[in-house]
Amino acid sequence: MAQLYSEAFINDIIRMAWADEISFDKIKKDRGLSEAEVIKIMRANLKASSFKLWRKRVSGRSSKHEKRSKLLQQEAE
Repeated sequence: MAQLYSEAFINDIIRMAWADEISFDKIKKDRGLSEAEVIKIMRANLKASSFKLWRKRVSGRSSKHEKRSKLLQQEAE
């Protein structure tokens, strides 16, 4: 990772990435990091087992993607 981040910034990103109610789009708006950049931070700062658990948890989860979440809400109506 070319850009270095402070420990507090990294901890905040990790906290946001684990939270179900915070989408990758919100992280992009608030912190300027794409989903790919968040994944890189998570991979670099979590134990391998924790990273795998997180990826399994968020893969395909509509709440982590605002557009997908909105589409599902519209279909339910």
